[in-house]
Amino acid sequence: MLVDSFYFKFFLNCSSSFNNFQAAIGKDVIDVTLVARRCTRRNGTRMWRRGADSDGYVANFVESEQIMQFNGFTASFVQVRGSIPLLWEQIVDLTYKPKFQIVKLEEAPRVVERHFLDLRKKYGAVFAVDLVNKHGGEGRLSEKFAGAMQHVVSDDVRYLHFDFHHICGHLHFERLSILYEQISDFIERNGYLLLNEKGEKMKEQLGVVRTNCIDCLDRTNVTQSMIGRKVLEYQLRRLGVFGAEETISSHPKFDDSFKVLWANHGDEISLQYSGTHALKGDFVRYGQRTIQGILKDGWNALARYYLNNFCDGAKQDAIDLLQGHYIVSVGRDMTPPSQKGGGLEAVASFPLALSLVLTGFFFATMSLRQGQYDLRHFFFSFMWAGLSVALAAFVRANGRIFCNRPRLHKPR
Repeated sequence: MLVDSFYFKFFLNCSSSFNNFQAAIGKDVIDVTLVARRCTRRNGTRMWRRGADSDGYVANFVESEQIMQFNGFTASFVQVRGSIPLLWEQIVDLTYKPKFQIVKLEEAPRVVERHFLDLRKKYGAVFAVDLVNKHGGEGRLSEKFAGAMQHVVSDDVRYLHFDFHHICGHLHFERLSILYEQISDFIERNGYLLLNEKGEKMKEQLGVVRTNCIDCLDRTNVTQSMIGRKVLEYQLRRLGVFGAEETISSHPKFDDSFKVLWANHGDEISLQYSGTHALKGDFVRYGQRTIQGILKDGWNALARYYLNNFCDGAKQDAIDLLQGHYIVSVGRDMTPPSQKGGGLEAVASFPLALSLVLTGFFFATMSLRQGQYDLRHFFFSFMWAGLSVALAAFVRANGRIFCNRPRLHKPR
């Protein structure tokens, strides 16, 4: 019973999140709820679950449903996020931003088609918004995505690339209005769900906006919160709470609660996938970038680097084991996975290597100080420094084997 209880709690926390607030607008009390539902078909950590599998299921696929209740009326709007639906990976290797690698490029059109076919069956029309950079590694990945989308785009499936960082930079997120102008016709045409006091359907959502950046965390959450805000304003106007030109920002208390709702939503999704709170969260939470928020982003970026390189491999194994992606059986090779590797991989230890490098530099410094008394110490100083540099270069060149990697299940 204890195991069953833990199993249920783990999956409840892993696959969903729930946030809610109530706020008054004049004499009217509005109840707003934000629910996240995570697909567990390709679940895992940030660097060990990227892209799609051969069936079109993508990493970090989350359905976000924004529910508003007022005087017996219920309105709902659904958005989705998910990794770029190609077979790609980004294996950690001690660098800050490992290289993107597309696997089996020839299968890209088929995988993208299967992914969007599944979305169409579930949600109807789909508008895919790609927020990644136009240049660099992200740009090459986005280019392949756009190419594969040419085989999928139709009256029911649309695609738009919006270079978030180039257009909005790190401070001017209000420029997302440029994006909204390009997708507003789709949102207005496909609408949202609206039920009256009797639970009768007055309006139905006929399509969904699918948003992605590289991680589907930070840029994605800023964008989805903007879309959710616009749709909530539509809903409140429809119910007569707002006038024709009235907006959420004209009601400070309601506005603050709405920002916190989406900021917490983004943080919970990010904690599950990356291990830290979402970046750019200060804009979602306060409506502007702050010095404290920028510093917090820097700290979270460093924390992500540490977790991705030195912790997430074991975490990925735990997820795969608990979700049944790796099944232990009597007939399976019972050798502990950590002992199956051989050669250098079996003994590679980053803490040990770092200790040796620092020790070498320490002795190099001490020998250099003694050089004024005995010239031979200069030789020892160069020797220790050379050994330290050589070891550091070796670790850098073979970074992958010094990282914490999954041992149980290798998808694809």
